[in-house]
Amino acid sequence: MRLAVNIDHIATLRNARNEHNPDPVAAALLAEKSGAIGIVCHLREDRRHIRDHDLAALRKAVTTKLDLEMAMTDEMGAIAVATMPELITLVPEKREELTTEGGFAIERHFNRLVDFLEPIKGAGIEISLFIEAEQRAIDLAEKAGADLVELHTGAYALKTGEEQAIELKKIRQAAVYAKSLGLRVVAGHGLNYENIAPFRDIEEIEEVSIGHALIARAAFVGIPAAVREMLDIIN
Repeated sequence: MRLAVNIDHIATLRNARNEHNPDPVAAALLAEKSGAIGIVCHLREDRRHIRDHDLAALRKAVTTKLDLEMAMTDEMGAIAVATMPELITLVPEKREELTTEGGFAIERHFNRLVDFLEPIKGAGIEISLFIEAEQRAIDLAEKAGADLVELHTGAYALKTGEEQAIELKKIRQAAVYAKSLGLRVVAGHGLNYENIAPFRDIEEIEEVSIGHALIARAAFVGIPAAVREMLDIIN
């Protein structure tokens, strides 16, 4: 299983002082050097962590894969085409939320989604949709032309015991179904060093995206060690 590292919260820490350090690009390069196969960043509409100059610098520096998480807005669509990340991941976004609270409401926005994705796909950028682990959402993602889906693991991360086992089963079934449609499957949100081990056994999930837990761990042991520790668990 591959690991993509979200470096948003390096920017959160930097922005607390509104200065220059720590540098998200330096963090991205350390993560790559330590075994991450991709760097994830979320350019939010309110620019609360990653900012436009960060995205431009990351595009120049990242040599593995740059995954731009973004809302479905005209501004973000234009930025994606101008920046040319290898991958964009569409996520829902609310200004009042602390972090993304659920999967993209694909059924509600389907007609707009198809039109929105057209110029991005035309530019040769791969498309991922951050969705709930539900068959209907997967069907619509495939119909919209997504290359892969990122299954939202937030509910799994918030539960324990039998309830968590039920959520894991839903994720497993969704991954199998998505793969059967020809979609590649990744997973993310709320995954950490304590709850991620069962994902090793879901062979259809080829990659996990981890941000907050890994950056929090890095505050104690450094990014290289935090990345290697996570890779040791998932492989």
